[in-house]
Amino acid sequence: MRTPHRTPAASLLAVVVLLTGAQLTAAPGAYADDIPSTPPGTESTLPPPEVDGNSPGLKMRDGATLAPAKVLPLISIVESEGGEERREETSSNLKFALQAEVLFGKDSAKLTPEANSRIATIAEEIKKQNATKIRVFGFTDNLGSSAHGDVLSKQRADAVHKVLAPLLTSPGSGGITYEIRGYGEQYPIADNSTEEGRKKNRRVEVSFPRG
Repeated sequence: MRTPHRTPAASLLAVVVLLTGAQLTAAPGAYADDIPSTPPGTESTLPPPEVDGNSPGLKMRDGATLAPAKVLPLISIVESEGGEERREETSSNLKFALQAEVLFGKDSAKLTPEANSRIATIAEEIKKQNATKIRVFGFTDNLGSSAHGDVLSKQRADAVHKVLAPLLTSPGSGGITYEIRGYGEQYPIADNSTEEGRKKNRRVEVSFPRG
């Protein structure tokens, strides 16, 4: 698999949908492994744009029809040099992905001492965005049984939630709802055939709408 060159601090991805044939074109420097995971409920909620199929500017051949319009928001991806932390930002949502190694011991759902400060940083961003619906999803690599991965990923998501929730509870803060799920080896964001890829797939994601 081709590994794109990245700057030490960050990598950015821009994606554009060409409405004349539902063709997807990536901006220079973008690669397939940069496309974020999309568990159910995290897809874009923006309405598709209206397209006039009779517009002369489309220059379609006789008998051709337009594919259904789609919206794929501009995505900004910032990843730490070692890949331990990843921030994905669209016009409507923010998502933070933390590798399991920076939060937990091996094959464990017990948080490490440094995990609290990382979770607290995410809590501050949630407050800044005034978000009231938070998703905490756990994921594993494809090693071991699928059933074990499902259980471990849910336990890890629960552990992050238990630290995150009290940080967001304050007088007058209003009600916050949480969706906590463990997806196991589903929705990988990297190649599971390498240890580097598996490290990225072992993660907990916290996502929420932008304010």
